[in-house]
Amino acid sequence: MKKFLILLSLAAIITSCKVDKEESGELPSVDVDVDADSGELPEYDVDWADVNVGTRTKMVEVPKVVIVMEEEEVEVPYLDVDMPGEDKMERSIVVEAEVEGKEHDIEIQEIRASNNRLYVISTIEEMETDLDGKTMRIQDQVELNAPDLDVKHIIVGKKVDRSFNNNYTYVNSMNDLDEMAKNAKVIYKK
Repeated sequence: MKKFLILLSLAAIITSCKVDKEESGELPSVDVDVDADSGELPEYDVDWADVNVGTRTKMVEVPKVVIVMEEEEVEVPYLDVDMPGEDKMERSIVVEAEVEGKEHDIEIQEIRASNNRLYVISTIEEMETDLDGKTMRIQDQVELNAPDLDVKHIIVGKKVDRSFNNNYTYVNSMNDLDEMAKNAKVIYKK
């Protein structure tokens, strides 16, 4: 059976090619005293398949994530921090996370100060709404009028495994804050 399949495959390969004889061949002429003229083998032009490579326009389904940002007028916490001998500037302190699976909520709960550093402590919580395979970016913010201070973000809650979320430190609870953050003065609490 195996030999039959091999022969059938070989026959299919041979019959799928178009072979055109371009020149007839000639066998060598042989002299009895073993003198021979060189012969010439026949030449064949084998056309197997004509293959063209290119592109064409076709409608296909492509997955897209749509994030709609809308401007709304909302109340935003505002902190005005005076430090002796320091110039102030206004800026937004924003905490963001990228989530998938379920909708999440992120909120700035506290801002603590120590020397020239602010510790922005936020919470992230998973909600009930399923995102149906989509990715969503969430954020919260506080407006700050203060000298240029170093800002360290700490998020209390389970880190969502997205590379965008690697900008912050994640802890399981407030008890897991490092000593510097624990001992810093609370200047804002939600």
